[in-house]
Amino acid sequence: MSYTALYRKFRPAVFDDVKGQEHIVTTLKNEIMTGRIGHAYLFCGTRGTGKTTVAKIFAKAVNCENPKDGSPCGECAMCKAIAAGTSMNVIEIDAASNNGVENIRQIIEEVSYPPTDGKYKVYIMDEAHMLSEGARNALLKTLEEPPSYVIFILATTELQRIPITIMSRCQRYDFRRMSIDTIADRMKELTATEGIDADERALKYIAKAADGSMRDGLSLLDKCAAFGCGEKLTYERALEILGAVDTAVFSELVRYMHTGEIIGIMDLIERVVMQGRELTQFVTDLIMYLRNLMLLKVSDDGGMEDLLNVSSDHLKLLKEETEMFELESIFRYINILGELQNRMKFSNQKRILLEMYMIRLVKPQMDKDLTAITERVRDLEAEVEGLKSGAISVSVSAGNVPMQAAPVAAEPVKKLDAALPEDIERIVRGWEELKGRTGFMLRGLLANARPSLGEGGKLLVCLPDAFLAEALKSDDHKDELSSLFNEYAGKEVRYEIISYNKEVSFDRQYADLLKILHVEKINIED
Repeated sequence: MSYTALYRKFRPAVFDDVKGQEHIVTTLKNEIMTGRIGHAYLFCGTRGTGKTTVAKIFAKAVNCENPKDGSPCGECAMCKAIAAGTSMNVIEIDAASNNGVENIRQIIEEVSYPPTDGKYKVYIMDEAHMLSEGARNALLKTLEEPPSYVIFILATTELQRIPITIMSRCQRYDFRRMSIDTIADRMKELTATEGIDADERALKYIAKAADGSMRDGLSLLDKCAAFGCGEKLTYERALEILGAVDTAVFSELVRYMHTGEIIGIMDLIERVVMQGRELTQFVTDLIMYLRNLMLLKVSDDGGMEDLLNVSSDHLKLLKEETEMFELESIFRYINILGELQNRMKFSNQKRILLEMYMIRLVKPQMDKDLTAITERVRDLEAEVEGLKSGAISVSVSAGNVPMQAAPVAAEPVKKLDAALPEDIERIVRGWEELKGRTGFMLRGLLANARPSLGEGGKLLVCLPDAFLAEALKSDDHKDELSSLFNEYAGKEVRYEIISYNKEVSFDRQYADLLKILHVEKINIED
């Protein structure tokens, strides 16, 4: 007898066996028990979450001779016939290959004949989004007012492709992605039943790789169990079979990214390649690792830790690494790796692409976007601070003699020539609120900006770097800033964007309106 895949062998036969979709199962059972059975259902959700399985159980339940609490008994003639696929009452249709008007017309003709056995004829239409426009239009009338003995169940993985005219005629049920614990617990049950010796950590990783799909999880478990040939399925073996990489490798990699050690990164990629790991999966796992860093970084009270599904040792490493990176840097890494992930799908040179993008990650001067410019400015500021403190020396080519950076001459304090205009004062007093109203990009530029007063009562927006000042002068940012100032002041505000010398205290160059007006909650360093 041929081998039956785990996901087929252990497919749920009753509602109580369905995992992770309790909100749907409970509703359908109540409908059956109360007799409030609808005529059309739309099951939507990602692959392997139980849409077709629940549809078949529902078809058995509505035709069962002895239902138990809304579930099929599994013992009567109707239940056995439906389970064996021999019942004429349950018609499964693959809409991907039967998507024409003629196919729908055939269905419309068939529904006019009542079932010979049982109570209902149930049409289960898989991948319903694949129906052609003509087929959908032909189905509408029958879907809206079918005979009393007909039930339509449409299943789809792409809800956005289902027209509203179809959705409005169906009861919609959204199947959720299953949690890692739900998939791992189910695999634990099945391995015990099948006599497969599996490490709990290995099952957890397989469940994570399943990405919310029970069917994918059981297929991966099948693959891993077959590789072992009766040997224990360990975490290391699961990594080897799935072409994945241990978490410790990602911890090592992000630390190289922090220090900018390109040689270390290239050596690590060499090891990953020589171990036969799948590079696309490697990038996917690295993005998830950075996602964990991002969540920890934005969580001040540790409330995000439960969302990470990591061990205590792994969590300790993540907490150390959150101190190494700014949140904007993590955003930049994830964006670049997401771009890499898309390109790798169509590339025959995945290693070269990976190496190229990793160099781009640690060399922000190669990028022209705002976050990369901000990183470059941050690095320059660190160097300048080192020069000021004497930590960094400049070598002279003749003799390589170290010398301290020349002090910057202090400029006299700029005084206010006249009383502060009322509209400018209103803007300065609301400076923190104004920054909060801006979009993400503009808010980042304004993070270190200071307001001052120029000639003729003009508002000065002062930034400590020419790069940032030029970025702020782009048409989109200037339009947004003008609109914000005008709305806040109640009239048109004249303003200018300038850069100032960060080596000299700001209030020795321009009138520091934030200090003059005692505006609090300022997080700016001189």
